[in-house]
Amino acid sequence: MLKRYIIIFGFLLFAINPIQTAKAETVPKTVGSYVTTEDIISDLVFPTIDKRVIKEYEGDPFFGWNWKRIVGITYNDNHSYDVAVRILIPSKNPDKNKEDIVKVRISPSCNSEKLNKLKCNHGFLIEILDYKHLSQ
Repeated sequence: MLKRYIIIFGFLLFAINPIQTAKAETVPKTVGSYVTTEDIISDLVFPTIDKRVIKEYEGDPFFGWNWKRIVGITYNDNHSYDVAVRILIPSKNPDKNKEDIVKVRISPSCNSEKLNKLKCNHGFLIEILDYKHLSQ
């Protein structure tokens, strides 16, 4: 009889108590980490545009350039995107700031089996299609 009570007590103790406990860690929330499509495109094309701006203003003294905004995005049939970006070239004299539009083609890799290999046959590529000086 005592044996049955010990078995029932052991079973209840086993059923009520958790076998394994895990200590949960709190993950701090990051404030202000909202990422937009424009941020992602900026990170992709920034080095390419930077090289072109340096080439365009090679003889002129300039301090760098600022990303203003995306003017347009066009999807092409070969799984690439044409992105037009307006940039600002600051000057010492604020009246002589220059604005340019750079058209960049972003071609993601075509390694997916879902894509038409006849139209999409390129690797990851970023190239500048057009560079226009808006202000002279």
